[in-house]
Amino acid sequence: MLDLQRLRALHAVSVHGTVGAAAAALGYTPSAVSQQIAKLERETRTVLLEREGRGVRLTDEALQLAETARELMAIMERAETGIEERRGVPAGRLTVAAFASAARGLLPAALAGLAVRHPALDVRLTEVDPHLSVDLVAKGAVDVVVAHDWDIAPLPAPAGVEQAVVGDDLCDLLVPDGHPLAGRESVRREELGGERWVSQPPGRVCHDWLLRTMRSAGFEPEIVHQADENPTLVALVTAGLGVAVIPRLGRGPLPAGVVAVGLDPMPRRRVYALWRTGTARRPAVGAVVDALRAQGHVCLRREPSV
Repeated sequence: MLDLQRLRALHAVSVHGTVGAAAAALGYTPSAVSQQIAKLERETRTVLLEREGRGVRLTDEALQLAETARELMAIMERAETGIEERRGVPAGRLTVAAFASAARGLLPAALAGLAVRHPALDVRLTEVDPHLSVDLVAKGAVDVVVAHDWDIAPLPAPAGVEQAVVGDDLCDLLVPDGHPLAGRESVRREELGGERWVSQPPGRVCHDWLLRTMRSAGFEPEIVHQADENPTLVALVTAGLGVAVIPRLGRGPLPAGVVAVGLDPMPRRRVYALWRTGTARRPAVGAVVDALRAQGHVCLRREPSV
């Protein structure tokens, strides 16, 4: 008989793409995941993973088993949901994936409150890029996702996934202290031609937003420095190396040497919680979503986007 935990490990590799990423999602070591799959290969007498460059490729047989694992996990999820629903108490393990600034600015307080109110609930947080997270919840790799979208890239809504608005994350133009715009209350986008910009790398929604928005204002932004993390971008602005548009969520107090200026109209990204329809009745999911929305009232705007 096939072991469900070994199938779960194979499914995680199929979803996350690498043994290392699967291990991080499952809370195991890469060695433990490799051992689980090696045992599954012996049980099935089938090669499941093949080396491909520095990574691995799932064979056709592995892809079939991974789909079987997804179906079995869905059956188990329905059973667990039914049991928890009858008890009426949030309990058990629940996995949450969130983008970096939400993991820093939204989740700590929400999770701390949940631990006090629901001690039988074990919530595990993973930081995941927002463009990957919706697919992860749809495929059953995580239970709840915190994601965001901008006006240029609406959040995808796959079948079988529900969502709730957590709030709107407002964004400011950050400039070095002493910059000609530092004393302004607000500035229009058309006034920013000729500025040197620091930004996240290509392929990130924030980078794409900057390009499209400034092009629509009539100029091509000159991006001189790129970094993944917002604190690094703030440090580059503080050093006088450029200006940046940075969301407020998880940003923390600005250091000396950098000033926030309002943009007119003000950019914002909408933050969502997403979960599978099949788990909507699970008290644990409801408790986590309620905690996220409550914390959103504290640190995010609740008015409609414009």
